[in-house]
Amino acid sequence: MSASAALAKLPSPLRDLVVAAAQDGSEDFGKSEKDKAEVADWIDKVAQGDVAKLENFQNLETTLIPRTYLVSNYFTAADVALYGALHPTLSQWQLAQYYSHPAITRYFDHIQNRPSVRKAAEPLAPAFSLIQLDLQKAPHQERKAEPVKKKEKAKAAPTAEGEALTAAAEADKVDKAAMKVENKSTKVDAGEAASRQAEKGKNEGKVQKKEKKGKEPKATEGSDKKTEDAGEPIPSMIDLRVGHIVDVKKHPDADGLYIEQIDFGEETGPRTVVSGLVNYIPIEDMRDKFLVGVCNLKPANMRGVKSFAMVLAATHKDGKDGGVELVQPPPGSKPGERVYFEGFEDGQPLSQLNPKKKVFETIQPGFTTLETREAAWINPATGSVHKIRTKDGVCVAPTFVGASLS
Repeated sequence: MSASAALAKLPSPLRDLVVAAAQDGSEDFGKSEKDKAEVADWIDKVAQGDVAKLENFQNLETTLIPRTYLVSNYFTAADVALYGALHPTLSQWQLAQYYSHPAITRYFDHIQNRPSVRKAAEPLAPAFSLIQLDLQKAPHQERKAEPVKKKEKAKAAPTAEGEALTAAAEADKVDKAAMKVENKSTKVDAGEAASRQAEKGKNEGKVQKKEKKGKEPKATEGSDKKTEDAGEPIPSMIDLRVGHIVDVKKHPDADGLYIEQIDFGEETGPRTVVSGLVNYIPIEDMRDKFLVGVCNLKPANMRGVKSFAMVLAATHKDGKDGGVELVQPPPGSKPGERVYFEGFEDGQPLSQLNPKKKVFETIQPGFTTLETREAAWINPATGSVHKIRTKDGVCVAPTFVGASLS
């Protein structure tokens, strides 16, 4: 297919952008016959619409990682076409989504700032307006999967012994904590065995039987913990509920802390919660408020008062100096109602988050508020948006857009 035929398939104003930014008959459409065919092929892919769909972004991310441009590493009309197709999606992204697709973001920003592209976009405004990207604070992109795969391949073998080693490695990855418990038990067993060798006769046999019986409950406890903590952190592990502040006062020993009594609909009554909100939310704005609470964090002592939950608050995108607001459940919500993430409705929260697993710390960076002020979690791996909601509606921040939640 020729480039002109592919261009004809592009919708307006994308077609107008490509025509204005790339000169017909020039090297913008390819220097060699091979490059010309590849440029036409990319424009055709863009015209079909699949390449710029969110569900295909991971494939595009992989494609762009080693490239500056799409074809033979120089600027062509294909780059203009892809940039224009990506613009409607990327213009709606939050910071976390840009950070989770570093190759796409880098490529997009490079193309949008080319003089020929900016000149072509001006008469088509606001269709292809310049998107200001603050990438200086982009978090480090962790890539943990590759080393793990290499280890698995090295251990894999078409033998029973090789399969056993692979299974053992996978078990270690699922729960390192369980492995430490087992190692500790092994060391204890070795010490006890040495002690038994120094004893005589029937006492040795009796001690061995008692020790074996005594160890069985410990193994069971380790198994139960392993089952609850198994797997990578996912949002549904976090227990979010609607809460109602029934009492609030300032901490007697800490100027910046409130002590709240929050009703989470439990038979045991309200929970004591300590929050560092004194400098950001007046006490009169805390009284009788409905909010969202994180209810399965490990209880923590806060200047002598134990806190049994955490209030979910929205911090302005410019930091705490810009303000802090309580995340609000939908009107009419009742204490104890479940708050969940869209797409994770069937998941069950853990009874208590293991601090060593850092579940909340792993998920929390994706918490934000959308342009609609709706609270959401953005998956850093896929860019998918999962709103935080109850059965009756989505939770919101009163005024903040692009806020972080914690």
